[in-house]
Amino acid sequence: MRNYYSILDTIIKEHQEFPRIRFHDLRHTHATLLLKAGILPKIVQERLGHSSINVTLDTYSHVLPNLQEAVLNTIGDSILGNQIEDEKLTLLD
Repeated sequence: MRNYYSILDTIIKEHQEFPRIRFHDLRHTHATLLLKAGILPKIVQERLGHSSINVTLDTYSHVLPNLQEAVLNTIGDSILGNQIEDEKLTLLD
């Protein structure tokens, strides 16, 4: 992590308007982007090294508000025999 801040300091010296972004902020952004892309929370948990899926879900539940609706739509389509479009397979929009 020291290397990250050394690189960041070098960038800031050359570009003073560049924001000082904490490493933790990058980690949080990474997790948020993965979840919004429809990556399973279990995979995100493993990448972040959380001890439990509950930690990941509690921390990032605000990213998953449409998950229940998307699951219901997908299951409803399956029950009704409608073909599931590729676009619907992404659970998060």
